[in-house]
Amino acid sequence: MKFMQKWGILFVVFSFLFSCTSTENGADSIFYNGIIYTVDENFSVAEAIVIEDETIVFVGPTSEAMKYADDRTNKVDLKGKTVVPGLTDSHCHFLGIGKRAFYLNLDGSTSLDDFLNRIKAEVKQKEKDEWIIGRGWIEEDWPQKKFPTRYDLDKISTTNPMILTRADGHAVVANSRALEIAGIDKKTPNPEGGHIERDKKSGLATGIFVDNAIDLISIFAPADTTPDMVRKFALKAQEVSFKYGLTQLHDMGIKWPRIDILKEMYAKDELKIRLHSYVSAPGLDATKLLEEGSQVSLYDSRLTIRGIKCYQDGALGSRGAALLAPYSDANSNGLLLTPQNELYTVIRQATEKGIQVATHAIGDRGNRLILDLYEKVLHEVPVEDRRVADPRHRVEHAQIVAPEDIPRFAKLGIIPSMQPSHAIGDLHFAVRRLGKDRMTRGYAWRSFIDNGCIIPGGSDAPVEEGNPMIEFYAASVRKDTTGFSNADWHPELRLSREESLKMLTSWAAYAGFEENIKGTLEKGKLADFTVLNKDLMNCADDELFNIQVELTVLGGEIVFQN
Repeated sequence: MKFMQKWGILFVVFSFLFSCTSTENGADSIFYNGIIYTVDENFSVAEAIVIEDETIVFVGPTSEAMKYADDRTNKVDLKGKTVVPGLTDSHCHFLGIGKRAFYLNLDGSTSLDDFLNRIKAEVKQKEKDEWIIGRGWIEEDWPQKKFPTRYDLDKISTTNPMILTRADGHAVVANSRALEIAGIDKKTPNPEGGHIERDKKSGLATGIFVDNAIDLISIFAPADTTPDMVRKFALKAQEVSFKYGLTQLHDMGIKWPRIDILKEMYAKDELKIRLHSYVSAPGLDATKLLEEGSQVSLYDSRLTIRGIKCYQDGALGSRGAALLAPYSDANSNGLLLTPQNELYTVIRQATEKGIQVATHAIGDRGNRLILDLYEKVLHEVPVEDRRVADPRHRVEHAQIVAPEDIPRFAKLGIIPSMQPSHAIGDLHFAVRRLGKDRMTRGYAWRSFIDNGCIIPGGSDAPVEEGNPMIEFYAASVRKDTTGFSNADWHPELRLSREESLKMLTSWAAYAGFEENIKGTLEKGKLADFTVLNKDLMNCADDELFNIQVELTVLGGEIVFQN
């Protein structure tokens, strides 16, 4: 009996030692024979990546990587393809990306007639009283360069209520039936932070609602927040994101009921993509996060909730961005969407409790005011009274910033989170909105970096397409997708390709407090990376936005293969 016990113990010890040795010598997978841009401190280039338990254990030459292989190792020949760290969209709307696939898509409409013909085709597929919901029109892309009106929509249908959102999400046009349902008439006042466009002669609403006025009519549209619809939107958004090579998204302005549904999906392994969620503020969603605190690295680092999304002003295209001087093409200085005392309260509480604040600010007045609030709070709340010493508060968009305010970002430690594709769209009309003299302060990526900032890059999808290769192209080339540019676009403000890649990788990781676990391809970090069919660091400019994703790898798992 003692003999059997002795050999039993030895067998257990031997088995343990053997299993340790096997795990140590045999990696889960090796991706080799590639051009791997690690985006590390030296911007090193490697050939192979070795992965064990979702983590990178080696980056370097193929010959060295193969020493980690055994019979169980999955070996993937990259065949000379280009590899970059898993791409991150630092500002988008996750469910909105999915929702876009289920509603009328008005992206790319080239004229009012094209816009109306798309609506007409949609109406033919609906019941007589069914709502028509769509998004994506930009009147600046049309020869008329004028907002559509209720009367344009009424030509298509007076029985189907319609709400059609401008691409930027800061204006909608509705038809007369929708206005009737919402009870909008001459006496309906403009809400604070919103504007109802009216006919100058009759005083009647034209059907255009800007910023906070949108709620006056949108609340009457059918709800799209049922659990089943949220799940559909989330799965579609994940599918689209993986196709674009994205492994993480910074999801701006989500509400807790939707987060709870996403949590259920993560628990069932229906969702894999990494989300860094920012709840809407001010209101109950922000209050809940402030009271309960951050939720970090849930579901194997797939979901983090540690930020609040606020709004300072509107958008440039719909003339809601708050400017220091009036618009060049309208007698208006834009809109402030949230009372300053409410913003101050949220920022103060968040700074004390270790919650990051990301505030939408587009106009130069909007940016100055939010910098003033951040500065006030950072001076009032000493480091020792903060749960997190460096809150890394953000300004989302920072599109038009007075030259004297740009150095304040780095001085205060405020991160300008910017979306390069906004420039290649907006610059076709921004001169009309701002005049030539103010264009030097627009989309000033180079100026921010030269003043000591880092810039996490995003797309604001579904406002823009959401393809990170378009963002890379816009940042490094600063031309539209036809190759057009001129002096008013200030090409001297573009970035290098190295900086443009950092926007989508290492700088994005820093903006989410995750620079120690992702953003570069180095030993000890998560095995998130994107395989491309062309070398984005060396190909011609006009090839950049046509680069295709070959593989998207998340935690060592191939989640998309072309």
